[in-house]
Amino acid sequence: MMVSTTESTAQSGGGGTLHRTIGWKDAFWMASGVPALVLFSIGGIAATIGSPSWVIWMLSVSFGFLQAFVYAEIAGLFPSKSGGASVYGAAAWVRYSKIIAPLSVWCNWLAWTPVLAIGGGLAAGYVLTSLFGTEASINAWEITLLNLDFLNEGLTLRINTTSIVGTAILFCVFMAQHHGISRAAKIQTIMGLAVLIPLLIVGIVPLLTSDVLTANLTPVVPISGSWDIEGTTLFLGGLFIAAWSAYAFETAICYTSEFKDPQRDTVRAIIAAGVVCVVVYTLVPLSFQGVLGVEGMLEPGIVDGSAVAGAMAGMVGGGSIIAKIMVVMLFLALVLAIMTSMAGSSRTLYQGSVDGWLPKFLSHANEHGAPTKAMWTDLGFNLILLMMSDYLFVLAVSNCCYLVFNFLNLHSGWLHRIDNGNAYRPWKAPKILLWIGGGLAFVNAVLLGAGANVWGEGTLRSAIIAIALILPVFAYRHYVTDKGKFPEKMLEDLTVGGNTDLSVRKAGMLPYLTLMAGLIVVVISNQIFHL
Repeated sequence: MMVSTTESTAQSGGGGTLHRTIGWKDAFWMASGVPALVLFSIGGIAATIGSPSWVIWMLSVSFGFLQAFVYAEIAGLFPSKSGGASVYGAAAWVRYSKIIAPLSVWCNWLAWTPVLAIGGGLAAGYVLTSLFGTEASINAWEITLLNLDFLNEGLTLRINTTSIVGTAILFCVFMAQHHGISRAAKIQTIMGLAVLIPLLIVGIVPLLTSDVLTANLTPVVPISGSWDIEGTTLFLGGLFIAAWSAYAFETAICYTSEFKDPQRDTVRAIIAAGVVCVVVYTLVPLSFQGVLGVEGMLEPGIVDGSAVAGAMAGMVGGGSIIAKIMVVMLFLALVLAIMTSMAGSSRTLYQGSVDGWLPKFLSHANEHGAPTKAMWTDLGFNLILLMMSDYLFVLAVSNCCYLVFNFLNLHSGWLHRIDNGNAYRPWKAPKILLWIGGGLAFVNAVLLGAGANVWGEGTLRSAIIAIALILPVFAYRHYVTDKGKFPEKMLEDLTVGGNTDLSVRKAGMLPYLTLMAGLIVVVISNQIFHL
């Protein structure tokens, strides 16, 4: 009943709404930028952890795939919502805390939106290197605007050629998505094929030609030399940063209210995206390390990403022409990742506004069904991030937020089962997968506490500051703009299981005990695992 009503509204094309114009295949291609995210940190992880880095990627993408089944179930409960798992999870937590629900949405957005800045910066670097070479003086030009040592030592806000070119790239992506999800999906289908095929070639060819050497993959010992506290901390730090990329295909369910058939398309989109990511995140790191070895992975050009194209060309036996093709492919991969992020994160802002968590102006969509004010907000925020001098630090802080979001939303699966047990579920996860999802939530809590230490002393502190910003944002929206009442549409959505009285909390103290346990795990792991 709710689906048919929502479909007629969405398809009417009325101003301010998203349009039901895509299927699961379109959502798959909208998420096709996720496999390319492996290139963002493949060098950084290898440089920090050493030999076990290929194991880290396999483990991380396996965690992400198992978690996806929980997200697929909760997305099916809300066919009229877009914005991803955090929105569907927030609907479970709001009965127990007004602040935990918007915190989930906020953390998801803070996790996803920096892909624009990081991808834009890396893509700009490829453009500048291709046009002027690595040693050109134009690459060294810089104006420092602000010292940010209070966040992380050596961090500055600056304008340089990378930030300028990166800004131009972000504006181009914005224009490509301004005409709605259907056109954006068509563009991403073409780009996705141009990216995924070379990635698969790089992952498979070295294995077929026996260029992947066992000696480069073993012994599986961290760069510190042993599996002591320091070595284990490095390994957890690798899993911490890999999660930002390897879990990210859950963005395929950001478009539920834009699916023509959300009950069928939602689970197909996320599982299809997950399967491709499992393949890419297993084969590409394995081949990279198997061919280059740890020493090759430690080369500065691999760590910062500038020499990845040349390395990939060498792995498949290509010359200078293949190397140039790989540069183009990597540029497209980064642009694809940016498009995926802008589409997903802007819809998180949009739905968060519709549901009463975020400022009201974000709930505007243009005549094409594109959430333009949320997109402008995304763009403006990332123009600032583009001027940060350390993109890896931005990624690490972003990932702290991402792990908080994952913790909350993996537990929302069983919360919805308790509070909305009678609700129709187009796809229902086996109970064992809900248990696994809850267990992985605590694994993510360990990674948050232990892993953040590896990427800089200020990482966790900066993340806490960023997360806390939701307090004044939500307070203004809820208590000033909405006078302490939630929007009617959000309240209607919460009654999916027939439980119309939001004061009825069937789970009792379990959600609060879960939050307390998660906080304890973060604190203990932060104290035990250190360098």
